[in-house]
Amino acid sequence: MKEKEFINAIKTVLNSSYIGDDCAYIESLGVVISQDNLVEDVHFKLDWTTPYQLGWKSAMVNISDICASGANPEFLTVGLSLPENITVEFIKDFYRGMKDASAGVEIVGGDITGSDKVFISVTAIGKTEGRKISSRKNAKIGQKIVVSGHHGSSGAGLRLLTDGKTEPKKFIDAHLMPYAQVGFSKKIAESMKNDYAMMDTSDGLMDALSQIAAASGVNLEIDFAKIPFDEDLKMFDDYETLIFFGGEDYQLVATVDEDVSKDLTVIGRVKEGAGVTVLYENNIKKHFSKSDAEEKIFKHFEA
Repeated sequence: MKEKEFINAIKTVLNSSYIGDDCAYIESLGVVISQDNLVEDVHFKLDWTTPYQLGWKSAMVNISDICASGANPEFLTVGLSLPENITVEFIKDFYRGMKDASAGVEIVGGDITGSDKVFISVTAIGKTEGRKISSRKNAKIGQKIVVSGHHGSSGAGLRLLTDGKTEPKKFIDAHLMPYAQVGFSKKIAESMKNDYAMMDTSDGLMDALSQIAAASGVNLEIDFAKIPFDEDLKMFDDYETLIFFGGEDYQLVATVDEDVSKDLTVIGRVKEGAGVTVLYENNIKKHFSKSDAEEKIFKHFEA
């Protein structure tokens, strides 16, 4: 699907200043709002995931968008479109997963309709009080680039599931039951005094880096050796591709001032220029333009 092309068309028609980040920042109300859809056989397969895991992930991916804005996640609403074979037990387990994933975030409503497959649409609302809200267009030259967690684990899990494998289970768990980075987001949003950029890695680390670089008109220079990842990822010959393009880790990447970066994992810095530059051993550099990054962007089961 030509997602970015469609988004640009929508922005052109609506001429809205709210469209561009994963969350719309409604400053007059003190909230951010985001919405995500999960579609059976596009974003998940019922052969691979339990209703509980599906509910968990449906909540976490939306909470992650709120975290990427820097706001505090507060409320979710859930729209479900379901085929006739779905049982009451499926619904109970689904909502148990959502409830457990949403600790501290209240599910306040939604809608249920019929369909030929399972469609999930979740709206997330976050409060901005006491937080500095991010935008991908706010990266500033001289800022440090910081990340949370490991990168590539979810992509490895999807690879294993696609190949009919069940081990290492930690990679499969990373794909089916991700964690939104609430604490990382809170630390940055409550510490930053200046404008900054932050995104989650739902479509991969390189996608987040590339989108921040393009929106901010800067170059993000990354030291590959500083990117955190599970060493067992090296069981895959293309583990570097999984780290950059695997998708659905739901980690956060941000550009922050030096004083804020001190207790965080720094992987690079914001410089003049465009695109993303990756530094390797022996002074080897590889540059990724916006189009380079989009060629390999994570595409769920559409690839």
